[in-house]
Amino acid sequence: MQEIEPVRLSELTTLRTGAAPERMLDATTTPALIEALRETWHRGEEWFVLGGGSNLFVGDEPFEGTVIRVRTEGIEELPSPHQGRVRLRAQAGHGWDDLVAYAVAHGYAGLEAMSGIPGTVGASPVQNIGAYGQEIQETLVEVELIDESTGEVSTVPAADLGLGFRTSVLKHHHGSVPLRRAVILSVTVDLVVANERIVRGEQLRRALGLVDEAPVPLAWVRERILATRASKGMLLDESDPDTHGVGSFFQNAIVTAAVATALPPECPRWPVAPDLDAVTVIPLASYDGQVPLSKPATVSDVKVSAAWLIEQAGIRKGFKLPRSRASVSTKHALALTNRGGATAAEVAELARFIQSRVHAEFGLVLQPEPVLVGVDL
Repeated sequence: MQEIEPVRLSELTTLRTGAAPERMLDATTTPALIEALRETWHRGEEWFVLGGGSNLFVGDEPFEGTVIRVRTEGIEELPSPHQGRVRLRAQAGHGWDDLVAYAVAHGYAGLEAMSGIPGTVGASPVQNIGAYGQEIQETLVEVELIDESTGEVSTVPAADLGLGFRTSVLKHHHGSVPLRRAVILSVTVDLVVANERIVRGEQLRRALGLVDEAPVPLAWVRERILATRASKGMLLDESDPDTHGVGSFFQNAIVTAAVATALPPECPRWPVAPDLDAVTVIPLASYDGQVPLSKPATVSDVKVSAAWLIEQAGIRKGFKLPRSRASVSTKHALALTNRGGATAAEVAELARFIQSRVHAEFGLVLQPEPVLVGVDL
């Protein structure tokens, strides 16, 4: 553990907002991370951990507490109890896409559709990250974590994390009451040993342009996903302002079949598996500003495209409010971007405007995907 001179969080987050916190610690090993957390908790300070900063929306006021930077790295191969599979245990600070690249290069299937998602491994279960119909909950076995309440380290199976659509019991916005205050130290996934796979998910098949069910190489899937994400400004690029954001700012909406039926038939939609927990889109009158608890999805639940809802509500790619330095990406309507020097207040104003337009047009409230620190939406 090393205490460092606090750095403006706008320099450490991909949305580029946030002042310097009161205190900042660096942890490059798991023991150092445990020490930093226990010391901070003993001091009774406000705190949060920072990985890649790619799913964090920080307010303009300085954070009155400690920010702990998780910089641990490493991948360990473990035997799987299932034939034809292997387990990978990755440290929390390891780059997520680096883990995906490792799996693909070694012929381990199960993560390839999530290529190019920014951030660190430790954040992946918190958010239950996913892309093109593939989610980490499909391969996640367990996490090693440390609880704030006890300071104890334990191994927790995936089934106990309350994984839902872009949420878990570990996810919370700063100031809200989490279901479990803990920090992930490592993540273990169980993957199929195979250099190629049959792609069955509708979203992924559509993204890859597949028309039959012949097996395709994992490396080919990864290359196509990376190219698709780059075309939408979803791969970090210092020279491209369209990537100066948090990727998808709003979650795709999970609605009942009855609500989906009321939407225009051209609205893109996908069925939600019955065993997937979902975040429900709720009417504005019932929305209290907090991300609601997930509920078990039924076979009739449907995921609808938030990007389509935004564009049909009159918000085009590249849209921005007058005199604002925050803008919708010119490549993807679901991404809000910092065009250079935008404050958190400007980004929040744009996000609220989009929420109000979608609600006025379709009666739905879009839920923010990033973790909010010192920001209200």
